[in-house]
Amino acid sequence: MCGIVAYLGQREATPILTEGLKRLEYRGYDSAGIAVIRDGELLIRRSVGRISALEQKIGSDLAGTTVGIAHTRWATHGAPTESNAHPHCDANGRLALIHNGIIENYRVLRTFLEEQGIEFASETDTEVLAQLIGHFYDGNLGKAVRRALREVRGTFGIAVLHVDEPDTIVAARRGSPLIIGIGKDEYVIASDASAIIQHTPQVIYLSDNEVAVVSRDGFHTTNLEAAPVTKEIEEVEWKLEQLELGEHQHFMAKEIFEQPEALRNGMRGRIELPDGKVVLGGLAPAMRELVRCKRIILTACGTAWHASLVGEYLIEDIARIPCEVEYASEFRYRNPLISDGTVVIAISQSGETADTLAALREAQEKGALTLGIVNSVGSTIARETDAGVYLHVGPEIGVASTKAFTGQVTILAMLAALLGRRRHMSHAACQEYLNALSKMPEAIEKALELTSQTRQIAARFIESNNWLYLGRGLQYPIALEGALKLKEISYIHAEGLPAAEMKHGPIALINEDMPVVIIAVHDHLYEKVVSNIEEVRSRGGHVIAVATEGDENIRHLAEDILYVPDVPAALQPLVTVIPLQLLAYHAAVLRGCDVDKPRNLAKSVTVE
Repeated sequence: MCGIVAYLGQREATPILTEGLKRLEYRGYDSAGIAVIRDGELLIRRSVGRISALEQKIGSDLAGTTVGIAHTRWATHGAPTESNAHPHCDANGRLALIHNGIIENYRVLRTFLEEQGIEFASETDTEVLAQLIGHFYDGNLGKAVRRALREVRGTFGIAVLHVDEPDTIVAARRGSPLIIGIGKDEYVIASDASAIIQHTPQVIYLSDNEVAVVSRDGFHTTNLEAAPVTKEIEEVEWKLEQLELGEHQHFMAKEIFEQPEALRNGMRGRIELPDGKVVLGGLAPAMRELVRCKRIILTACGTAWHASLVGEYLIEDIARIPCEVEYASEFRYRNPLISDGTVVIAISQSGETADTLAALREAQEKGALTLGIVNSVGSTIARETDAGVYLHVGPEIGVASTKAFTGQVTILAMLAALLGRRRHMSHAACQEYLNALSKMPEAIEKALELTSQTRQIAARFIESNNWLYLGRGLQYPIALEGALKLKEISYIHAEGLPAAEMKHGPIALINEDMPVVIIAVHDHLYEKVVSNIEEVRSRGGHVIAVATEGDENIRHLAEDILYVPDVPAALQPLVTVIPLQLLAYHAAVLRGCDVDKPRNLAKSVTVE
């Protein structure tokens, strides 16, 4: 949530900062602001709403400067107003700060500062931090930042300017991502690589409780106690063209249609068909302990939690290892039982999800082997786990996750095969399974041909404010995911349920005005699902069935049928989710919703 961009170099700062903010729009925000230093003066512009509103306020007086900071804010403390927007200043108006995260002890710190005679201009926790750094400032900005942060409880990713040190930016992080891009005679600091890669692929990733002092002569990093920290320069793997819309109207549409190629990239070099073998190099440091594990816990939030539910089925069925799925937001606040031989796998697209990261650290405290499945290279979860796997599906800009979900399911499918083969699975069985998995991109391409049909269905039901999604077995998580997609971007209320649970209460809601999406593919539960369809029909519900290609029987049971390719039961979620993604997308477009930036949501939830 929120976005940070800062620039120090030889070029004009303002255009670089505003373009960087636009690259971060997908993260979600409700206000924006910019601060630059010119001719010994701190110039600040802030606005509520989109970045376009901020641009109108910038004017020509911010031109001619080569250092500045900019921010998009998602309101936490204080309403989305101009006075609460970042950057915030100190009492003298000579220091400016932008901040992602939450300062948990801001009330205590504010009281302390007020007792020193300092007056506040906003309701935010961020201004408290700006004022605190200003209070400690004695001519050395890096020293003042470190001193102030030692008093702070909570999370932060910050960038700070001071008029007295016009050729310096100080950045620091704890629990909120911050990256420093290193170009030729310039630096771009951002909370996300998407704001950096158009300038340079060379970056360093700050770790928790690290401070970077960036100047025209270079940069140096320390911890909060001023002890030097050596950072490795890494290269961002994404390309600028991956962040462009191309021929698509929305990033979500682009990412839905990128899924076949995304899965090919995620499997490339990892499946060795002749040997019936999976190679996940990132797990090598932990492989001995992983293969011998007695229990696996998958922890995640939102869409990643749904992917984990699919993973639970696959790991237990194929690898025969007890597996359970935990909401990361709940796992962190109870006292989980982590016995000897437990492996905890954190799953997150961004690798920065606050609750998932906290759950991971709780598991580490209790002695579990921890693994990560993430998309963002260099992210916190990737760096803090004992080992892990990258999705390699490319950047995902749309807030509603699509290709990251299928990427996560694919990695979990490979992990199940890897563990199954090491423990009990025959070479022939593993080879057959992996051969089918390697063909899933083509099956998804076939499922994507449903876009026109899903648009027609969405058009008929966009006035229906309540939808029901039903599935059984492996399709239950897909029902949850389909309902979530519809809620996220079209603002239609939808509920996903195991189909058999419908009888235990929700059946009372079904009438002729309710669309009911039922996943009825051919598997061992098919006849049970058909019985559930009959129950819906008898109450007047309109049945939209996702069915296996060639199933003629379903024509007598459903008003609308979305046929998906016939694939092995274990891999069906990868095709059944596609029409549900398309259905949600078209519903949102037809209702005039902002598909890529749905209200109240952010791409990366980095605060609790």
